[in-house]
Amino acid sequence: MSESDDIAETLARARSLVAKGEDESAKAQYIAILGRDPTHFAALNELGALAYASGHRSAARTAYAQAVQCHPREKVARVNLANLLIEDGELDAALAHYRVALDIDPDFAPAHQGMARALSELGDEEAAAPHWRKGFTGHAIVAKRYRGVGKGVAVLLLVSARGGNIPTEQWLDDRIFAVTALYADYHDTTQPLPSHDVVLNAIGDADFCGPALARAKEILVRTKAPVVNSPNLVEVTGRAANAKRLASIDGVIAPAIDVLSKSAISIADDLRFPFLLRAPGFHTGQHFYRVEDRDGLAAIVARLPGNDFLVIQYLDARGADGRARKYRVMIVDGALYPLHLAISDDWKVHYFTSAMAGDAAHRREEQLFLDDMPAVLGARAMKGLTEIGRVLGLDYGGVDFGIGPDGSVLLFEANATMVINPPDPDPIWDYRRPAIARVLHAARHMVLARAKR
Repeated sequence: MSESDDIAETLARARSLVAKGEDESAKAQYIAILGRDPTHFAALNELGALAYASGHRSAARTAYAQAVQCHPREKVARVNLANLLIEDGELDAALAHYRVALDIDPDFAPAHQGMARALSELGDEEAAAPHWRKGFTGHAIVAKRYRGVGKGVAVLLLVSARGGNIPTEQWLDDRIFAVTALYADYHDTTQPLPSHDVVLNAIGDADFCGPALARAKEILVRTKAPVVNSPNLVEVTGRAANAKRLASIDGVIAPAIDVLSKSAISIADDLRFPFLLRAPGFHTGQHFYRVEDRDGLAAIVARLPGNDFLVIQYLDARGADGRARKYRVMIVDGALYPLHLAISDDWKVHYFTSAMAGDAAHRREEQLFLDDMPAVLGARAMKGLTEIGRVLGLDYGGVDFGIGPDGSVLLFEANATMVINPPDPDPIWDYRRPAIARVLHAARHMVLARAKR
């Protein structure tokens, strides 16, 4: 057998293993191919897809980057890498790859979709508009890969083309669920819906996805299937609206939030410094600043995209050691699940920018929270979180918060868009895996239970 035939046979074996859900064995086959031909496009691209699907984003990025380097005229490799670059906030680099992909194929819908998202995040909606149309018109329904045995549980996944969606990749297991994604904002509501057992509304950002949520409600009139996260419940979870309705809960301290235009902020004479200023619809700290004084206000406003911004009261979540703490608790089917604790020297706390990896004491503190949430948070905070879940009424959501001096929940946000990211393979994160597995299991079971009703 020639080497090319042997590689072809190994590739077929890898694909068969992927189809059967034997991911680790499939990875070994792809790596075997790359050991013999480090430039093999299919192996690089498919290994990247497999790594991404299992939560290993760094490995996926490495594989896609190698594919682009070795095959610069492969449009799929360009788009796959660019999609990851957007997630990492590297928008200019992503745009460069999308442009090359469109130079190769001017009608390539995934490249137009990526261009639209990147340009929108950069605040250039005028340039993004034609890419939205070319990317999603006629491409509003996408059948996802299904790798199960027999007929899977058919999920109709409602999403927004412009983003603001609940990340579901980690819990909509493609060996259980046969998922069809429907981009609500570009769907022709006169057309029949794909066959489905249950609808999962993944449109989660009420501040950003108003039109998509409105269209989702129109779409749902045409189905009698159970619905997870009804758009009616999601659309009232904007940051300002939530802060007002959750502030009345005993044991919850919610910030005062106003929505002001750029011009109104510049002349407001009742601003209380420091305060937080953010553009609606963005997450992971993007376009989100603390304004220390009036001297710095104009420069920060000038950086923000759009015209209307959230002016948010600053809640001090620092502990006795001077470090800020942000807890995340997921709410799935009415139950509370601890997900993570991030500790940082910076007021803007995100797990991926926190000091957790370099501080064993911080990890021990997080482990205590994951192992016994009620003991760590206390009765007052637990009661407040339970009531937040009741008021939200979401099937799937979460709360980011700190703990005040009196044991109250210092509310940062509470909505449906909370992501559940699996930890890196490093053994230092082994203590986190059981808690993450529990909430992923709960989310899967919740969708299954709805489908069987």
